[in-house]
Amino acid sequence: MNTALKEWAIAVEALVQGEMILLLRKGGIREQAGGFTLVQPRFWLYPTFEHQKPHLLKTTYADRVQSVASGWHPEMVEIQAWVEVTHAYQVSEAAAIEALLPFHIWTETFVTDRLKWQPRSPVSLLLLRVYQLEQPVQIPYSAEYGGCKSWIELPDLDANAARPVFAEADYQRQVEQIQAALEQTIPLTASHPTA
Repeated sequence: MNTALKEWAIAVEALVQGEMILLLRKGGIREQAGGFTLVQPRFWLYPTFEHQKPHLLKTTYADRVQSVASGWHPEMVEIQAWVEVTHAYQVSEAAAIEALLPFHIWTETFVTDRLKWQPRSPVSLLLLRVYQLEQPVQIPYSAEYGGCKSWIELPDLDANAARPVFAEADYQRQVEQIQAALEQTIPLTASHPTA
């Protein structure tokens, strides 16, 4: 498993700390096929810093982020976890996006803007079972990791020395809460990437 998803460092931290299990993706500017595509159900989380905007995060998380200059990155990048996508949804309805506000770290402004950007492309909702490495791994930054793209390839890392952030029953309880919130706004048809 070498594939990694680039995501705001604060979102990676929230996933690893068990503060959420949900990601909302629309795709990077350089995405192929006009939007976000799930390339495989298991991947590493690669933290990014450049596009984090404190004003687009709920207060608890905004206070933990410092804005950095365009193009900034650490010399060494810490990889803390890999994930398994258990459920994936495509959502275009504003009511569904609003129903998810209690389940993630972003503000209503951020998620509304995501929905409006490239309005013909839906927002991808990913429910993630997170596996935290027993010891985080430091990898050197490479220019290949830069740019507005969602997916990158990392060097070989050992995925076996990891433990799930949530026990199975606790994870399923959170999945059910998110599904219940969505079902109040739209009929649910999810793909199950790991099935």
